[in-house]
Amino acid sequence: MRDVYSFTRYLLIPSMMFLGACCCEKEIAVAPEAVPPPAPSPVAAAVVPVLGDLFFDFDKSALRVDASEQLKANAEWLKANSKSRVVIEGHCDERGTNEYNLALGERRAVNAREYLIKLGVDPSRLKTVSFGEERPFAAGHDEEAWSQNRRDHFVAE
Repeated sequence: MRDVYSFTRYLLIPSMMFLGACCCEKEIAVAPEAVPPPAPSPVAAAVVPVLGDLFFDFDKSALRVDASEQLKANAEWLKANSKSRVVIEGHCDERGTNEYNLALGERRAVNAREYLIKLGVDPSRLKTVSFGEERPFAAGHDEEAWSQNRRDHFVAE
C-alpha cells in the first residue's frame, strides 16, 4: 500500500500536472504598436487655435512648472477670443477610488481656473468639471498611459 502512495505522490501527480500545463496552450494576443498622429500642418495650426492641456504628477493637484507656461498661452487665447467660454475638465488615472479621483480632478481643474483668473481672465468665462478616471485619454495600465490621463483638458464653448 505504501508503494502505491509513493507512486501517486512522487510520480503520477507531478506528471499529470506537467501534462496539464503542456496541453493548456493559450493564444497570446499582441497589441498592435500605436502609430503617432501626423504632425499638424502650419496652416491648420494657424487657422484653428488649440487650448493646450496641463499634466499633473501622481496624486497631486499642484501646477507643475510646465503648466504655468501652457496656462499663459491659454490665457492669451482667451483674451484674444473674448466671447469664448472654456470648460476646464479635470481628469485622473485609473488608480484610486471613483470618489477620490472625482475630488482630485476637481482640485486640478479649480487650480487651473484660479491661475487663469490671476492672469486676468474673467471668471464668468471659466467653468470646471471633474470626470475623475471616467474618460481616459490613453488606454493602458502603465505609467506611460497614466501620465497622459492625469490632466486638465480645456474645451472651448
